[in-house]
Amino acid sequence: MERWEGKVAIVTGASVGIGPAVMKALAEKGMKVVGLARLTHRIQDLSNNVSNPSGQIYALKCDITKEDDILKSFKWISEKVGPVHVLINNAGLSRSTSLMDGSTKEWRRVFDVNVMALCICTREAVKTMKRCNIAGHIIHMNSITGHRVPNLPEPSLNVYPASKFAVTALTESLRQELRFVKSKIKVTSISPGLVRAEFQDGLPDDETKEVLEEIPALKPEDVAEAIIYVLSTGPNVQVINPQEPRSLFCREERTKQTRLKRERKSEIWDQTRRNGAYSLADQ
Repeated sequence: MERWEGKVAIVTGASVGIGPAVMKALAEKGMKVVGLARLTHRIQDLSNNVSNPSGQIYALKCDITKEDDILKSFKWISEKVGPVHVLINNAGLSRSTSLMDGSTKEWRRVFDVNVMALCICTREAVKTMKRCNIAGHIIHMNSITGHRVPNLPEPSLNVYPASKFAVTALTESLRQELRFVKSKIKVTSISPGLVRAEFQDGLPDDETKEVLEEIPALKPEDVAEAIIYVLSTGPNVQVINPQEPRSLFCREERTKQTRLKRERKSEIWDQTRRNGAYSLADQ
């Protein structure tokens, strides 16, 4: 974490749930942490509890469902605090509604927070990192529901898993784009299970909530610790779950490419032999 000391981190959804724990953990490592939230007084209170004198916490009022708010926030941060090195897309939202007769407004808000805001914040962070030649790190706070939809006593997750599946796909899509342009920016998706956080107050019905209370759950500090671990990995380290289908796809794709390359070389060899030339040095 030494390389991040004195550098700027942005945390969305900073005032509730996992957000405060993440901000404090980063500040304790000496980072300048800017929390984007609508309820800034909670962040201001948190800044008084940082023991590391190098760490600083800033509270910035921002409604991340409004693109103009996000753009103004990133501009203010660049001018007043410094260029962003780390972005934590932590903001998350769920609503207790239904796919069969739910509110379109509620569905749209979930996607505005969980997907669109994440995309806009990521875009602005990448712009700054590229402009300032920063080998930064972008972390998406995902969920296990972004990989599998759990079977609850009474289905109540509606569009939430779909929004998190989108985060899973967006992480890989961004990784491929960054790799294509040979960028040194890293992107990570962290998918915790159940976390005891205020965010869940709007999630389940009473019966499901009662069941969830009996399930062992993570604390926000546990997730913050995972973020610190990810940020502590070297610039060239890529953490991948070997059980993910993507890993299998990559192996199959590499095998396919190797086979095609061999077939192509065989074709070239046959052609050059027929023409009386046998050099394959540049193939």
